[in-house]
Amino acid sequence: EVQLVESGGGLVQAGGSLRLPCAASGFRFDDYAIGWFRQAPGKEREGVICTGSSDGSAYVTDSVKGRFTASTDNAKNTAYLQMNSLKPEDTAVYYCAASFRYCSRYSADYWGQGTHITVSS
Repeated sequence: EVQLVESGGGLVQAGGSLRLPCAASGFRFDDYAIGWFRQAPGKEREGVICTGSSDGSAYVTDSVKGRFTASTDNAKNTAYLQMNSLKPEDTAVYYCAASFRYCSRYSADYWGQGTHITVSS
């Protein structure tokens, strides 16, 4: 059974930091790019950042450049989203997702259940 399980969500003050782990199982982690998406209330889901692709498809959306970084630990089958200098507009449900070999801003093969982040001003 394929699983992606995010954790580490919660409430944080503006300017603070959070790190979200995403534990993967049930598929060959090394073969997949890991993307992070978010969906704010009343808005469409957007691709935030993606890493681990086999080509140049990795990306970081402009609104989080310089603040968010993504990484993977293949030995642990775990991906991480490090979020610094958080802003109220970062409030959203965050999802990790796995795409075979290449990053996509719009879709993925497997999805986590999401974790909610609220940034207070």
